Amino acid sequence: MNDTFMKEKPVFPLIMSMALPMVISMLVNSLYNIVDSFFVAQISENAMTALSLVFPVQNFANAIAIGFGIGISSQIAICLGAGNRETASKAATHGLALSGLHGVILTIGCILVMPGFLALFTGDTDVIDLGIRYSTIVFLFATINTLNLAYEKIFQGVGKMKITMIGLLVGCVSNIILDPLLIFGLGPFPTLGIEGAALATGLGQVFNLVFYLIIYKMQPIQVKLSRRHLHPDMALAARLYSVGIPGALNLALPSVLVSALNGLLAAYSQSYVVILGIYYKLQTFLYLPASGIVQGMRPVIGYNYGAGEHKRVKKIYFVTLGMSGVIMLIGTIICLTIPGQLIGMFTTNPQTIAAGKTALRIICAGFLISSVSVTACGALEGLGRGTASLIVSLCRYLVIILPAAFVLSHFFGAIGVWNAFWIAEALTAGVSLLISKRVIGVSHS
Repeated sequence: MNDTFMKEKPVFPLIMSMALPMVISMLVNSLYNIVDSFFVAQISENAMTALSLVFPVQNFANAIAIGFGIGISSQIAICLGAGNRETASKAATHGLALSGLHGVILTIGCILVMPGFLALFTGDTDVIDLGIRYSTIVFLFATINTLNLAYEKIFQGVGKMKITMIGLLVGCVSNIILDPLLIFGLGPFPTLGIEGAALATGLGQVFNLVFYLIIYKMQPIQVKLSRRHLHPDMALAARLYSVGIPGALNLALPSVLVSALNGLLAAYSQSYVVILGIYYKLQTFLYLPASGIVQGMRPVIGYNYGAGEHKRVKKIYFVTLGMSGVIMLIGTIICLTIPGQLIGMFTTNPQTIAAGKTALRIICAGFLISSVSVTACGALEGLGRGTASLIVSLCRYLVIILPAAFVLSHFFGAIGVWNAFWIAEALTAGVSLLISKRVIGVSHS
């Protein structure tokens, strides 16, 4: 495949070829998380509790690495589209070096903060001890993880989506294989318990990184990592962080939203908190394919923007919007027709299922319109407009939905919280249209 395929191949098959590996990768990663939790749960309930308490900090560390990686990918794609391989290589080299630095900072900071963080949520000394033992090992691999994710985004930036899919498979499969071996001491392996789960996670990241290093050496790509590109360049660093920081915040915002909504719902009934948790498990599988499509679109839209192909940029935006809209429409139909069966997958309590059916039918009213903000965020990040993307995400996850949920819950209880979802999606879509029209030049009329 030639180096200019991102501006020559027809848009729909191009986005499909870029998005499908991302969708598969995200589904595999979700499966890995379930399997990993299953093995840890076999140790003890306290071990599972410790894993759950450590997860938000792990998620925060991953958000930083992935968000900054999006900045790397965006700069590479834009520079390659403009025919400037030298600057693209410089962006990749600086991005990799800065990712390594982030990893060192995360290792030190996360290990130091974990004892106090765990103590905020539990007084059980066994849970705290298990959490510290698990997190210490996991965060010792933080630099490996940030470098791993930097390589992933470098390969995505040049359009090598299949390589990143295989890389993720290498890491996840090796982790799944190592989990029972190291946790329970099967065969020649020692019984390490929760430390074994942490070590399996770290070694999976090592294997993933080794795969990327081998592929980079054996299959040259358009960008070259070189020491000569390491001379400080504040302007380039600013461009990387201008997308990386908003990208990281975008990934962290849903966790903030869930915590805040849990606080509102808990005042009415604990079952509503359960319903919210079930909804987020269900919507993950709905938004995964949409997110995969958006990930596939990012380097394509950035490359064409850099190449000055503005008509093609608009076409890429609309094709992605249409694909996301179809997925969201299917999700809406499913939630309207079988909400009880969906909720029943996670609970047998008839009252919770009844309330959950109502919640799903209300919330899904915002699915289709949410494709506008989901596509806009991805497009803006691909174009290097991280701040604009963050504005959309802030509206979607904080600025609109939280005040709406707070006000409506006072009048309608939990039903008001569910209605805040579609209201926020509708208003955020309006904001997205205004921003995308100004930045991308699209018109939705």
